[in-house]
Amino acid sequence: MATMDDTDVEQVTLALLDAANDKDSEVQDQVRKSMLTLGKQQPDRVLAMCQDYLLKHPKLVVSHRVVILQTIELIVGCRIEEISAPRIKSIISLASEEMTRSKDVIPDWQQAASNILVAVGNKYINDIMEEILSKFQPGVLPHFFVVQTLANLSDSNVYGMVPFLNAILGTMLPMLGMAKQDNMKWVFSSALCHFSDSILEYLANLDKAPDPTVRKDTFSGEIYAAFDILFNNWIQSREPKLRLTVGEAVGSMCHLMASDKLEEQIPRIIPAIVSLYKKNTEHYVISKSLCQVLEASVNMGSRVLETQLDGLLLALHQQVSAPVDYSDLPTVKNHNEALRCFSLLANSFPDRLVMYVLQRLENSNERSRMGSLAVLRHLINSSSSTMESKKLLILASIRQPMADHSNKVKKRVVQVISAMAHHGYLELEGGELLVRFIVQNCALHDTYQTHQRPTTDPEEVTNEALRTMCDSTLHLLTTTVGRLADVLWPKLLFYLTPSQYSNATTPLCKSLIVLGNKKKNNQEPSFKIDFTQEVNLPSPQTLMIRLLVNAAFPFNSRGHGPPSLSLLQILSINIHPNTETIWEKEIPPLLSLLEESTAESLDKKQWDEKLLELLSKTLMAIGDDKWVCQFAAEATRYLSTYNNALEEKSLLYRCIGVTLQQCFNKEVVKKQLQEVLLAVRHNDAIEREGVAMGVGLCASSHLEGTLTKLDEFGKSDAFKKSPSIFNLLKERNEVEVEKVKSTLILCYGHVALNAPPEKILTRIDQDILRCISKHFNTKVLGIKVETKDLTMKLSLIQSVGLIAKAIGRCVKKQGYVFSRKQELITVMLDFIKSEPSDSLRTPVRPLVMTTCANLMPLDPPLSENESFDLLKVCVNGVFSLPPDTHTPEKTKDEEILDPKQRKALYKDTLAAFQELLRSILARDPSPDGLQSIFKHIESWLGSVHDHERERAITATSDLLAYYLESLTVKSMVSFHNLGALLGRLSPRCSDPQPAVRAAAVDCIYTLLCIQLRYEGFSLDYRDEAVEGLPALKEALENPDHSVLYKTCSDLTKVMSKRLPQQQLTTLVFMLFEGLVDSQTNCCRASSVILNTLLKNRGAGLQDLVPEMLEVLHVRLQSITEEQVRVAVGQTVLILASQHLQTVFNTLVNQPLPYDSWTSEMWMALGADPIVASQIIEMVMEKLVITAPYVDKKESVMRGGATKVATNQPLAMTCGLKELLLNGQSQEPTVSLFPQLFSCLTVRLGASVGVMPPKDNTHKHSGSLHVAGVAAEALRILLARAQLDEVMKRLDEDNAWDAMKEQNTHIAGVTLLARALAKHAGPRLPAIVECLCPSLNNIYESQRITVTAFFSELLNHHVVTELMLIDVLMNNMMERISDPCCTVRMLAVRGLGNIAVGSPEKVNKYAKELLAAMSSGMEEKDDPGKLITLEAMSGLSKVLLHLDKKNVHLLVVYIFMKIKPFLESDNDDIRCASILLMGNLSKFGSGEAVFKDQIHNVLVSLLLHLVDPNAQVVKACKYAMRVCAPVVGSEQITAMFQNHLHEDKSLHYGEFINDLTKYLIQDFPGMLNFYHISVIQFFKSNWPEVRAAAAMFIGFLLGNIQQEHLSHLNMGTISKGLVMLLQDPDPVVRVKAAEAMGHFH
Repeated sequence: MATMDDTDVEQVTLALLDAANDKDSEVQDQVRKSMLTLGKQQPDRVLAMCQDYLLKHPKLVVSHRVVILQTIELIVGCRIEEISAPRIKSIISLASEEMTRSKDVIPDWQQAASNILVAVGNKYINDIMEEILSKFQPGVLPHFFVVQTLANLSDSNVYGMVPFLNAILGTMLPMLGMAKQDNMKWVFSSALCHFSDSILEYLANLDKAPDPTVRKDTFSGEIYAAFDILFNNWIQSREPKLRLTVGEAVGSMCHLMASDKLEEQIPRIIPAIVSLYKKNTEHYVISKSLCQVLEASVNMGSRVLETQLDGLLLALHQQVSAPVDYSDLPTVKNHNEALRCFSLLANSFPDRLVMYVLQRLENSNERSRMGSLAVLRHLINSSSSTMESKKLLILASIRQPMADHSNKVKKRVVQVISAMAHHGYLELEGGELLVRFIVQNCALHDTYQTHQRPTTDPEEVTNEALRTMCDSTLHLLTTTVGRLADVLWPKLLFYLTPSQYSNATTPLCKSLIVLGNKKKNNQEPSFKIDFTQEVNLPSPQTLMIRLLVNAAFPFNSRGHGPPSLSLLQILSINIHPNTETIWEKEIPPLLSLLEESTAESLDKKQWDEKLLELLSKTLMAIGDDKWVCQFAAEATRYLSTYNNALEEKSLLYRCIGVTLQQCFNKEVVKKQLQEVLLAVRHNDAIEREGVAMGVGLCASSHLEGTLTKLDEFGKSDAFKKSPSIFNLLKERNEVEVEKVKSTLILCYGHVALNAPPEKILTRIDQDILRCISKHFNTKVLGIKVETKDLTMKLSLIQSVGLIAKAIGRCVKKQGYVFSRKQELITVMLDFIKSEPSDSLRTPVRPLVMTTCANLMPLDPPLSENESFDLLKVCVNGVFSLPPDTHTPEKTKDEEILDPKQRKALYKDTLAAFQELLRSILARDPSPDGLQSIFKHIESWLGSVHDHERERAITATSDLLAYYLESLTVKSMVSFHNLGALLGRLSPRCSDPQPAVRAAAVDCIYTLLCIQLRYEGFSLDYRDEAVEGLPALKEALENPDHSVLYKTCSDLTKVMSKRLPQQQLTTLVFMLFEGLVDSQTNCCRASSVILNTLLKNRGAGLQDLVPEMLEVLHVRLQSITEEQVRVAVGQTVLILASQHLQTVFNTLVNQPLPYDSWTSEMWMALGADPIVASQIIEMVMEKLVITAPYVDKKESVMRGGATKVATNQPLAMTCGLKELLLNGQSQEPTVSLFPQLFSCLTVRLGASVGVMPPKDNTHKHSGSLHVAGVAAEALRILLARAQLDEVMKRLDEDNAWDAMKEQNTHIAGVTLLARALAKHAGPRLPAIVECLCPSLNNIYESQRITVTAFFSELLNHHVVTELMLIDVLMNNMMERISDPCCTVRMLAVRGLGNIAVGSPEKVNKYAKELLAAMSSGMEEKDDPGKLITLEAMSGLSKVLLHLDKKNVHLLVVYIFMKIKPFLESDNDDIRCASILLMGNLSKFGSGEAVFKDQIHNVLVSLLLHLVDPNAQVVKACKYAMRVCAPVVGSEQITAMFQNHLHEDKSLHYGEFINDLTKYLIQDFPGMLNFYHISVIQFFKSNWPEVRAAAAMFIGFLLGNIQQEHLSHLNMGTISKGLVMLLQDPDPVVRVKAAEAMGHFH
């Protein structure tokens, strides 16, 4: 490494020292790094300069001094071995002087100086001690930092310092008495603490120590003397920080005190340290100190310690009880230190300690309890031998905290129980209570917080957290503590059946499954449970009941279904030996089903059936009547457990029913039925339903007994009203009685449904209906009074439905006339009539309709009037309901349903209604039968309410589908109501409600299918047109006007094809009605359908045309519907085909901008190719001969003119745009494409920047964008010509927006030409031919547009292939001298483009091209330097293809012209000039003069590699890569070619570093030129470039050898860098500082 002139290094180091306090932190960092780099290279010299600097600037600000001192410390730290001894000495004295110069304490400054001494002290301890001890003289109070430094040294160099400590302590002891300031006392105490720790470490590692003879008693005397002062005087200080440090020191010093002295002091030390807790918040330090004192005391076997226990335990207990925050480390460490103290004491005083902790457990204070429990757990785990004899005592004492309500305490109890379990406590007597505690907390419910406030307590324990912990604990006890198996099995079974433990079922079952499996697999005899011995356990029957009911609700209680079933399977032989085989077969598939299901997806009804079937099969397999009867009895007894879970209770009733089916003992059956009926809480609907199902199930085996029992029960006391003098209870009793009756009525219905079919018909009238009506109708004074009770009504309706169902099943096998049918239907309809019509609150309606649907098929049939009434009541009762989202008013006695329930109720009601309609139609499936129902629905189809129309059409659709399904055509009957039905239903195809639209199409499809069948087609015949209808539904999902137009039209075609002639009139008239309908949706469909019909038959309507136009004119203004307007447009087209000129003139003269209906009329004209073609030709002809705009003066004052569009051409462009929007205008558009394209392009050019004409009568005219209209027309034209690729490209590039605006128009036109050249080449010759005449146009704007278009075409080879090149080039040459600057610029651009489009032609035009480009670079009238830029870019492109002979002589001339542009402020010009330079290189290779030129600009290129503009960077990389061979150094050439790729990132620092090495090696003679060039860039405008220049110089210095140093002017470099170190930009300062690091 070369060295430089000392003065330069010094100048640089000095500049760095000056900059060390730079306001920018990154600069500061780099300055430090560079100083450290220089310091590592030449430690002595840089340290000397640092010292010097500090000495010369005694007034330097502290922060600046600190940085320099820190630098000294860093250099010393890493180069201590290389620094000369004299330098070390002077550093020591400097640091010592800096540290003690100010008598006041200035921490940052003095600490930095102290750190230097500590760093040196790691090697030169003797020198340091000599210096420090000189400032540590007996009898004089030393400087604060002298003491601090001694303390730190004893830490960092234990072996070096301990030998000095005796002397230091000797000197220090007398000083302690002199210390009056708290900070001095603090620093002495801190030092004594460090000294003691160091001595202890030294003594602990004597084998490694330099002097193994050192012993503890060497220091005992001094330490004790120091202790005396600290302890007797200072610990009482008011300053908390001092007290704390004294306390800490005492802890460390205790270990070094003589045993007798310590013993003597213990009674004073312990209370003193304990008292510190009260005065300080940092308890960890105190606990640590206390722990050290206790350790020292215990180690020497202190006797006096016991006297201190009371106060000690109290204080430690407080510490252990303090909250522990795991995110705050000191609280955790303090807790652990306190627990260590307890462990130390437990080994010496086990009895005292345990008694103390257990007594504290009795204290109900939460914190205190938590502390005691923490200690107890710690002792159980850490001192197990000491605790062995205390187990029973601890077991007894833990009961009290177990009863605590606090979750925090419970959590600690669980932790203690877990520890106890692992140490054999749970097998002892009383252990089962601990298990119960765990189970109780597994059963906790979620924390219900009314308002969730985020808790700030880090120790908070929610119910969920506690429960999860208990789950895990139970699992751990089961799986890891083997000896507990017999404590837990089978005792845990006890907790399965009481309901308070239900939330613990899942973890309990899981534990029992583990235990059971283990015992079963190991064939342990204890697997078999003797229920007679285990008196506390539930019976096998109760267990089975509980687990089955759990399984029925698998997702309740934290998902207890699967574990309950699995446990049932494991318990099989314990339940009954016969269950094992059947359960092994039946239970696993049920478990698999649950695994695949979620609470939402499981079919609950089906699942219940499966479990009842499992029960039935199990009871059959057991085959033991006594056991089954016992099961039934226990199940009945168990019912009350579920009083708060009615769904579960309802299921249990059904289980009892299934069990009674299997009971052969009739007495038992009767007894259980009686008990069940007495046990029911009749007020609850779920329970009533459950018990009725249970009784019904029982009846399938015991019909007689069940009916007898029900009859008996009906006469029993439950129905007697208790007489009361004041009749106080009357109300209540009546309610009760009604509910009991409801239960009975339901029971009868279920009995009928489940009873054996062969036995039931004979009992219907006599036994069942008679009893039902007896209970339903009460007699008062011999007159029947009907009940008002809703429950009884619902029960009656349901029951009658069930009976009708039962009869329907039997009738299939045996005939039966149900004489009470009409009577029952009348009762049912009365129920509906008495329901409020404005709300749906109860299930009366759906239940009544389901029941009537069940009654309909039974004989005798209803009369016509009866049918009419039934339909009228039900249709009105259902359709008039408000929508299901409507919330009814709350009445005083009824509950409001929640939205989910309400939705379900509505769904049931509509389903029941449809079922009823089908059952009525089934009685008379003919056109008349259909009409008799439809007439009730018809009027609802046109309702103003969406929900009413939807219900009506849905019902109609369902009815027609059913009609078709059950249709059998006997003779050639006509379907006479087809027209009327179609007329009513077809307008609904565009109803605003999607559901109505879909249903309407279904209706029409079904109607036409029915018609086909009436026409005699076979059942499997498919008419293609009719079959296409359902597909239309999809199109109707989103009814935008075009889709709707087509769909209704298609629909009409199919309808008119299948519709018999005689029904057409009806249809048309109904549709006319639809046109003037108040519902716009009707107008929409009717207009479209009519239009389709009229199109087919419109030939004879000629006379009406004038009138129609007039009507349309008026009507259109009130029609808002898109579809109807489109339909009207069709009519306009017919008119136009007859009177073209008139229609054209009328439309052109409409005010601008056109309103939507004028636009639509124009658009309609595009539908006919002949009409469209004539209009297009008229428009083109007019646009050529009419002026596009006029210049209007803005105002007399301001001068200047605005271009304002002329009216006719603008109107025609607007009209043409609308016409082209019509997809059918494609044929004329394609045939006239080149003319129309050219016409619109030129029109667009003439419209850019033009204002719309002002029309005072029409206020919106100003909102028209003149160029936008032309651009839009052009865009639509391209779409019509199917130039999709062109369109895609233009849309991607946002070309349309560009073309419309003046400042981006040229770019837009360029994109247009590019897209056509790439994707529509063959169309260009015709377009070019049509555009050429416009180049001589008087309108400048049109010349610009066409020149821009042609200029871009030259970029593409296709013009050569199409032989257009000469035409285009000649046009460009002419335009070079155009008066318009922009046209000239575009012409230059076009000439340059030939190099890209047709490079093979470049040499043909070489002379002209070079002349044009050269003059372009010298253009005077070029305000934005745009022509210059084009000329340079163009020349760059052309050079790539020119022969050398054509350029050779011009190379240096061009080079000289370019050079000034390299530093231009304009990014584009910088970029173009660099690229051009690169492209010139191939013409100059081998020329010495050219090589010089390259070296001339190389620095500029290198520094612009970090140019802020990315394009300039790319250009530099390219230019340097192509110039590389000319440079004259193989290594540099290779570097440029390997590293400078446009798309790759460049590590600039490494690159410049390597490059400077090669420059030094290959061009030592040019170093002077290079570094002078670089230094010039120190003044560059771009901070990036200034920073790069500093970097370049830095690397040059870093890599240069001694012999080449003479080439560099170090003075200039130093000056330059020092200047840059003050640059306003921090990035530059950083790089300058970095460069300075290379001055070695």
